[in-house]
Amino acid sequence: MSPQNVERATDCLVARAKTAVPLEPVVQEDFETWRRGQKPSVRDWLKTTGFQARPGQVAFLLDSENGGADSPASVLAGVERLHDLWSYGGLAEKLPAGTYRLPEDLSKEAASAAALGWALGGYDFARYRKPREEVPRLIWPKGADKAEVTAAAEAITLVRDLVNTPASDLGPEELASAARSVGRRYGAKVSVTIGEQLLKKNYPAIHAVGRAADRAPRLIDLRWQGAGGAKGPKITLVGKGVCFDSGGLDLKPASGMLLMKKDMGGAAHALALAQWIMAAKLPVTLRLLIPAVENAVSGNAFRPGDILSTRKGITVEVGNTDAEGRLVLCDALADAVTEKPDVLLDFATLTGAARVALGPELPALFSNDDGLAEALLSAGMQSEDPLWRLPLHKPYRQMLASKVADINNVSSGGFAGAITAALFLQEFVPDETAWAHIDLMAWNNAARPGRPIGGEAMSLRAAYAAIAERCRRR
Repeated sequence: MSPQNVERATDCLVARAKTAVPLEPVVQEDFETWRRGQKPSVRDWLKTTGFQARPGQVAFLLDSENGGADSPASVLAGVERLHDLWSYGGLAEKLPAGTYRLPEDLSKEAASAAALGWALGGYDFARYRKPREEVPRLIWPKGADKAEVTAAAEAITLVRDLVNTPASDLGPEELASAARSVGRRYGAKVSVTIGEQLLKKNYPAIHAVGRAADRAPRLIDLRWQGAGGAKGPKITLVGKGVCFDSGGLDLKPASGMLLMKKDMGGAAHALALAQWIMAAKLPVTLRLLIPAVENAVSGNAFRPGDILSTRKGITVEVGNTDAEGRLVLCDALADAVTEKPDVLLDFATLTGAARVALGPELPALFSNDDGLAEALLSAGMQSEDPLWRLPLHKPYRQMLASKVADINNVSSGGFAGAITAALFLQEFVPDETAWAHIDLMAWNNAARPGRPIGGEAMSLRAAYAAIAERCRRR
């Protein structure tokens, strides 16, 4: 499986054009000063059109000396800030087809934000329909970091493509194929443990969750060594790869199953982050683990009340088969920590409770390491990709108590579901491992500038920025 758009992620950015319409971004608080510096005809026209430089608002200025023209002489665009990528993403969706160019005096930060925003606004998942025939294009802004923008756009596009693809075309095998494709591109080694091999190699929980599906469960393992050999930090990423979640024998209602193609959103994020790290040639020792399964119903499906073994040796009572994500993650985490990574990050569309607490746009962050948590939170704020930290509140561990096993996979009662899920995962991570767990939606329920309805990367830019900063400081 090769995602459709990844290598075309920046196609709407062009090196040059015969003609290009000047595009002037204006911040609303600076608009009045800017307006006073214009010709009376321009001021009058802006008054007539009601342009106030509100974010997302545009005004087309015609060539009055030519008596008008079929295309505007220039375009004014209201932006939140000159370096706000989503303002530019909205413009890529709103402006008519044509080629545009930004002023050459933008800072590097603003130029890069404009380019990335434009690329993301130009995203179109058209695997199953005709693509948009014409899209607005932007000449690469002067000063933009092309390599950085391209790597970011391709990583975010990979998340979107994978999450948007229906389960009929993206099962465990296809997810492994996508990982192999990324690995080949950057010279990484990818191995896959499939079906009954999971039991032989001691991944019993992954096998238990995925064994009922026609498509065999598997563990995807990607390894890559960056420049500098083993001197850089050891970064291990884990992503929940439930390619479709029926709920198992604790079957979801139809409404609950409707978006379950996105339940591999954590895997999409982990794979995209690995791709970005490799594209940027960060000096790290990188490992990526994706337990890829389909949680299906058949005669051999795991059942409520079953006692499952895990790689770490902890026994788990199944309180609910629809809490399968933490079961596949626990085996992957138990494997990951044996190599003592400097940073361990896992991504998962794990709980509805996190969405109730924080809504669909704000991922929940849990961590056993304050320094790592602060690095992620700070990077999230700086990159306009925020997270919100929730506590690993130890007294809630008792909610996971089992009378017949070491732990239950769900809590007693309906409280603190995101926290108890994170506490379950923490059982498989030693205190000395700097670990962060990100519980995210991976989906836009409503369109926003630069972010169409569908699969979405959330916390990806924050995670990359935090890792890159860690490499700079090492």
